[in-house]
Amino acid sequence: MSKTYNLCKNCSNLSLDNERYMRCPNCGSPRIIAHDELIDLSIAHVDCDAFFASVEKRDRPELASKPIIIGGGVRGVVSTCCYIARQSGVRSAMPTHQAKKLCPNAIFITPNMTKYVEASKQIRVLMEELTPLVEPLSIDEAFLDLSGTKKTHKAYPAQMLVKFANKVLAEVGVSISIGLSHNKFLAKMASDLDKPKGFAIIGKQETLSFLAPLPVSAIYGVGKVFTKTLNKDGLSTIKDLQQHDPHNLKVRYGEIGARLAQLSRGIDYRSIISSTKAKSISNETTFIKNTSDLDILSTKLLALCEQVSARLKEKNLTGDTITLKLKTADFRLRTRTKHLYLPTQLAHVMYENTYNLLSLEMDKTAFRLIGIGMSGLKTNIEEDPKDLLEPQVALKAAAERAMDKVRERYGASSLIRGKLFQKTKNNKEK
Repeated sequence: MSKTYNLCKNCSNLSLDNERYMRCPNCGSPRIIAHDELIDLSIAHVDCDAFFASVEKRDRPELASKPIIIGGGVRGVVSTCCYIARQSGVRSAMPTHQAKKLCPNAIFITPNMTKYVEASKQIRVLMEELTPLVEPLSIDEAFLDLSGTKKTHKAYPAQMLVKFANKVLAEVGVSISIGLSHNKFLAKMASDLDKPKGFAIIGKQETLSFLAPLPVSAIYGVGKVFTKTLNKDGLSTIKDLQQHDPHNLKVRYGEIGARLAQLSRGIDYRSIISSTKAKSISNETTFIKNTSDLDILSTKLLALCEQVSARLKEKNLTGDTITLKLKTADFRLRTRTKHLYLPTQLAHVMYENTYNLLSLEMDKTAFRLIGIGMSGLKTNIEEDPKDLLEPQVALKAAAERAMDKVRERYGASSLIRGKLFQKTKNNKEK
């Protein structure tokens, strides 16, 4: 009979027995995590629970049992919402009017990024007390490599993560959910399994069986269009991918298929890159006249994406973390960050991701500055990986590479994207 490790989420006591405990033998808590591989796993994904909403409830205890939504405005969208509001169907990026219909009793709160950034910095400090290998994905989530925890802290990674979660709740006032596994792909997947205040584990032995029944769309990067293609070809579940020969998948779908073959088997060789090693490439511009016009903002955003893309290509680099920077008319700074599953140096990939971030900020606020930055830089060995790209995205990538060759031969101004060409004559920005 295999042994099972029992870990208490209350006091971090670790016990080994033939079965799962109902209560901790040390403190009596029923909050037990049990897993055969609990002491063998060291890659974690930490995700704050409804982060913005949690910070607001921390500062206003009277809202603890009420549905709250961060965002709003007549034509605004939901930035995030608490779990009570989510029970009514409210989701991030949902139009405000729709959220009000679903949850009429919700309390709408204007985002306070200063508070959220401060809380994020506090959590980051606590992360770095655990390990120097912290890779932030956004303001409220990060990967951690805890391989050296046993030697440094005299405790296993899982134990230290429990202590970390309790410390964040006590010192910062927000709860977190943790995913623990043997690579980044599975750790991130695990962190979504048991929210809020969760701690989920995906071990090596169960990797294939855990993934098998999931739909192919559960693999990050497989969108609606590619899902339909796979389904049409008889590939509906990850098990269907597992049962296909990797070579055949590559023949059928190219590099996309090769990557699918790996992830369907839980294989992910990406290492965790500490931000202390990361550098960034960025560009920004200041408008002569403040503007809240999405068309004007997005046009300048596209131009900035092309500038940053050109610099990345010149230095033969890709980045996996993209940041949108906005400064309001009253000089308040807003930054929005998104982690890309696949590193890129392509302007259209940067633009599509930052456009989505920009759209969420359209609440009639006038902006005087817009900027974009790429970090998490690494040498562009294979150019942009084509794996997990929708077929139409792969076509866009090929088109951009072709444009680069024309510009390289005839000059940067020899080819201008249509959106930028239309605005060139009337550009009043400096």
